[in-house]
Amino acid sequence: MNRALTTALVGIGAAQAIKLPLTYVLSKKWDWSQLIQTGGMPSSHSSGVTALATYIGMKRGFSAVDFAVSSVFGAVVMYDAMGIRRSAGEIAVEVNDLDEQVERIAQQHPGLYHSRRRKALKERLGHLPREVAAGALLGLAIGACSYWMERK
Repeated sequence: MNRALTTALVGIGAAQAIKLPLTYVLSKKWDWSQLIQTGGMPSSHSSGVTALATYIGMKRGFSAVDFAVSSVFGAVVMYDAMGIRRSAGEIAVEVNDLDEQVERIAQQHPGLYHSRRRKALKERLGHLPREVAAGALLGLAIGACSYWMERK
């Protein structure tokens, strides 16, 4: 199998797996959905793209076109995780709160009708900068380990 692809997938999987015990430490509950959730600590997006770029850089050289492409791809993914996706999550929080407020107003004024959403918008979409940084550090370690293991 393609070693670079495997390295990136291990980076993503490791970050997702780390979310499970971290969530347990904070909430004292095992939340198995953490294995497939977006957002949270560490960023699996950052881990995957950094593992890929690190492996390619070490394998092909940091002046190789492959490394440049994977690095720019990684920067866009990490920027998006902290920017657009995080903003979308913050907007979802506001929309969900607004839905609750309108429902309360409708109950206080019998002439108003409000049908509550069946399902709230997903609020945990993006990442804080520290979550992206932690994912990138994890990915750096995974990419380097993959390269060193291949050389042996």
